[in-house]
Amino acid sequence: MVWDPQQYLKFSGHRLRPAVDLLMRIPDFAPRTIADLGAGAGNVTKLIRERWPDARVTGVEGSAEMVAAGRKAAPDVEWSHEDLGHWSPAGRFDLIYSNAALHWLPDHAALFPSLMEKVARGGILAVQMPRNFTAPSHVLIGETALDGPWRSKVEHLVTPPPVEGPAFYHDLLAPMSANIDIWETEYLQVLEGENPVKEWTKGTWLTRYLDVLQGEEKIAFEAAYGMRVAKAYPKNAAGQTLFPFRRLFMVAQRKG
Repeated sequence: MVWDPQQYLKFSGHRLRPAVDLLMRIPDFAPRTIADLGAGAGNVTKLIRERWPDARVTGVEGSAEMVAAGRKAAPDVEWSHEDLGHWSPAGRFDLIYSNAALHWLPDHAALFPSLMEKVARGGILAVQMPRNFTAPSHVLIGETALDGPWRSKVEHLVTPPPVEGPAFYHDLLAPMSANIDIWETEYLQVLEGENPVKEWTKGTWLTRYLDVLQGEEKIAFEAAYGMRVAKAYPKNAAGQTLFPFRRLFMVAQRKG
């Protein structure tokens, strides 16, 4: 995928809120080393740095475009441009934080214990992932992919939801954790503008499909999805679009 920081940050306020909610649920302690996995454009990494100014903070991000934006937003952070799926640090971290990134990686049954192994004893793994993949915003992307001349090019992208339920992650992390807190929140996001749910997904999940297509076919796919999603999320009397969005959170402290 080629990430567009400007498109992603169109709804920066709504995207930032769960990141801050996760950050605020991390207990007060003094981490010396922190990794922000999927640090994106650096707006959250900057807040991590502000909360723990004495820590060495590393932003890990697979998109060159996002790393460039992150270095501008948080120049006092160490930036590592590498694929999260192959992240293999030399040492453990006191805090591994990841906001809206790990759902892009497969095999969570192996991934999450592996990440916990990279947390120092007594340290914390803090993760937030979207769990909105059965909502119309995302289901309609798959329906559009399977209903058009582009099907053969994009149908391989129509996959089951990448994030499991809370109990799945509890069962994975509890044996390694001294304390574990897992919860879900559904945010009722009030969006403005023309077809804002399409614009929202264009900054994330829809990008996977648009990157595969080119020219008129790409334009036609986006338009076909846009018609579907606009009907699913009509404007209210005030001209606003209500977009419920569910997210899964976890804060796990590794056994000492």
